[in-house]
Parts: sequence; structure tokens; C-alpha cells
Amino acid sequence: MSALAALCLHAAASAASCVEPPPDPANTYDAQHTYAKLARDYPSIRIASAALPVDVNRIGGLTYAQQGERCLKLDLYLPLAARADVGMPVVVLVHGGGWRSGFRSEFAPMAVRLAQQGYAAATISYRLSGEAPYPAAIHDARAAVHWVRAHAGQYHLDPQRIALAGGSAGGQIASLAGVTGHLAQFDSGAEEGAVSGAVQAIVNIDGLSDFTTELALKHEDDPAKHPSAAGAWLGGRYAEQPARWNEASPIRHVHPGMPPILFIASAQPRFSAGREAMAAAMAQAGVASRTLVLPGTPHSFWLFDPWLQPTVDATVAFLNQRMPAR
Repeated sequence: MSALAALCLHAAASAASCVEPPPDPANTYDAQHTYAKLARDYPSIRIASAALPVDVNRIGGLTYAQQGERCLKLDLYLPLAARADVGMPVVVLVHGGGWRSGFRSEFAPMAVRLAQQGYAAATISYRLSGEAPYPAAIHDARAAVHWVRAHAGQYHLDPQRIALAGGSAGGQIASLAGVTGHLAQFDSGAEEGAVSGAVQAIVNIDGLSDFTTELALKHEDDPAKHPSAAGAWLGGRYAEQPARWNEASPIRHVHPGMPPILFIASAQPRFSAGREAMAAAMAQAGVASRTLVLPGTPHSFWLFDPWLQPTVDATVAFLNQRMPAR
């Protein structure tokens, strides 16, 4: 039996022991629906292709954690030209959708392009706010990191070179899960053995760094929304859950020794509220950060060409300084 066939059988066996929830018709945050909203104002954009090239292998539907009978799945994208003597660095990708919607397939185009640059990439599903509120999504992102590290040998990955990246709500989740890698409170207890959940780098693509800024509260704590996306995830409005809104803000956890962060932001500052202050706090703590603002871009720009490629290029350049692929 080939190694690939064995891996596929392993995935099938894992899938048989638990289930994923049925599709939710209300979950419409994907490239197609977003394109329909943006195409009039951005007529030159195209949905980025997730087609699998000949130099990338995809292993889909791997169970990385289980909550009761609930499967949490990831899709693993592997470069076929990886060196045989060195494990591949890995990027765990967390989709967006306001903490209440979205699909791991959102990041398939970016995963493919990262794999073509020598990085393994894992696109993950996680529990959305309608199923499990904060901090479940943080637990799930951390569990995915645990799984990658625990299965590094099986998939020829490097357990010491793992990054967390995400877009929109996924950017906030990736930042919080990554910057709190030293805090056991954000582990769910469903992790693989005693392996570390820490990562070596973070990429926050147009996600919040501080829920409590005036700009963030204007949109995320809007009393006209019953509730807002953030309020639904955090269990209430800011006045009702101030400690939780603060705890969920990555900026509150800046500390020396945390992973460096690449911030990639759209031209819509509300979505990356707190970014500049967090970069300043990181500098004060002696931690590197880098920021790329893509002018003229809408939110969700990473789903589309021509913006996906500069997003990938910036990510690869950043990661190559910390966990190079080749």
C-alpha cells in the first residue's frame, strides 16, 4: 500500500467515529456570495482559484479534534517537491465569517499557493458562535496546532516551525490563539498528548486586535444589532461582558517572547481596529511585527485576485525570515 493510500485510510477511520454538523443554509460567507456584493464596485476582481496544481497534494477531511460526537476537520495541503531530509514548515489557516459563519475552503486558494512556495498548509473548520461561543474557537485553533505538532512525523512536517494565520474573524482567532500559546486556559483539554500549542509566527489578515477601541465598538457593539456578530460570540454587549471583550482582544496579551506578527490590512480600518496600538505594544516588549496595508481594497480581499498573490507574497517573505521553507 502506498503512503498516500495509508493516509487516506487513516482519515476515513477517523471520520467514522464522529460527525460534522449538517450544512447551515444561513451560512453564506464564502467567495461566491462576497463576489456578488463586491463585483459592482470592483469589476476587475476574480474569485481566486482553488484548483489543485500538479505540484501540490491535498489530504482532505482529517479529524484534528473531537468534542463529544462533533468532528473538527482540516484539509492538509502538501508541496510534492519538499526536501526528504527536512520536515516542512506549516501554516494553520483560520477562516473568517464574523465568528458565526464561513468555511475552511475559504483559504484553499491561499493554501495551494503557500504549498507551491514550500509550506504545508492546513485549513481548519472550527465551532462557530451559534454552536459554541467564545472561547471555543480559540480552543479549536489551538487544538489544530497540537494536532499538527503531534502528527508531524506522519506527514513529514516540522513541529518546530508552525504558524497561525487567519482572515477577518479568523485573523483575530489566530492572533489570540497564537499570542496566548503560553496560557493553558486557552487549551480545551482535547489536545494530542502533552505537545505544545505554541507557534513560531502569526499572520493576521484584516482581523481585530482590540475589541474595545472606539472604532471597534462603533461597529461590533452597535445597539441596533440584536446581537452584533461579536456580541453573539462573546455572550453579550461590551457593557454586559467587559472582561470577556478585553480578554478576547489580542492586544491584552502582548508579552516579551510572543511570536512575531504580520498584519495585512484592507483599506477599511474598522476590521483591523487596534492594529497600530498592538504593533506599538509589541515593539515596547521587544517583539517584531510587520504591517502591509493594501490600498483601495475591500474587506475579504484575500478571496480574490489580484489581491491574493500580494497577500501570499507578503506572508511568504515574512515567514521565510522566521521559518524558511527552502
